[in-house]
Amino acid sequence: MPNFYLHPQGICETQSVGAGTKIWAFAHVLPGAIIGSNCNICDHVFIENDVAIGNNVTIKCGVQIWDGITVEDDVFIGPNATFSNDRYPKSKRRPSTFLKTILRRGSSVGANATILPGLEIGQGSLIGAGAVVTRNVPPNAIVAGNPARISGYIESDDHGNPKPSIEITSTSSSVVAIGVGKATLHFMPQVGDMRGDLSVGEFGADVPFVAQRYFVVFDVPTREVRGEHAHKQCHQFLICVKGSCRILLDDGASRQEILLNRPNIGVYIPPMIWGSQFDHAPGSVLLVFASDTYDSDDYIRDYYSFLSETKFTTAR
Repeated sequence: MPNFYLHPQGICETQSVGAGTKIWAFAHVLPGAIIGSNCNICDHVFIENDVAIGNNVTIKCGVQIWDGITVEDDVFIGPNATFSNDRYPKSKRRPSTFLKTILRRGSSVGANATILPGLEIGQGSLIGAGAVVTRNVPPNAIVAGNPARISGYIESDDHGNPKPSIEITSTSSSVVAIGVGKATLHFMPQVGDMRGDLSVGEFGADVPFVAQRYFVVFDVPTREVRGEHAHKQCHQFLICVKGSCRILLDDGASRQEILLNRPNIGVYIPPMIWGSQFDHAPGSVLLVFASDTYDSDDYIRDYYSFLSETKFTTAR
């Protein structure tokens, strides 16, 4: 007797199904598929051969999982979400290999979302209902729209449930702990008169290190994401001198989202903090001071390598 449930009107041709999984009416699973334990495969789901599905996965009604798609543990796929594995499909022309799509652990796909082939949906990310995803989704990002763009990032409470991100825009203190490692928010001195306004900061005081390098980020399309890396040794200090943008900080255990919308607000990012910049307003200019000269070996550009180095992999 199988250790999983198969509805009398369901078809399951694979022998690789984990304990506790339920496959409901009119679902069809082909022989080569691998399905983990405690999954819920709802009505009218089709799963092709070259497919691997992890544990505790929910696939709601009307979803087709095609060759080349991998679904890691704890993923939710909403009703009628659509996947594809061929950028240029033609009738009676089967490609030699299908593009690989992977849904990382804990990600969620909303109802009627469309995911183009060959993409990676990052760990813990959330795709809104009806979104059309045309590029990789960063870990923990919330994306929506057509084409999908980042609208924010998911924070989690002590029970792992999403909670809204917090925007810090004003305070009576000059330096505020953000709650992500030793990252801090700085409110720089500002003076103004009829000639205009001026904001000033001193290295080693207002900026907590002496800069060896600076760079300016500008003309960023609103939907683009910058950063998406951590540094092993380099410290950074970010000021949006014109317009606004949002900064995501992540130390592997907690995340925080900061709105930079005034030229007298700066964010200090110490080493081993994952940082991303997104939602750039048109015409925004982001000034970044760095404690060290450029060194490509100082960058950690893969989020999962970052989690491994911070030893918080299992916590997420």
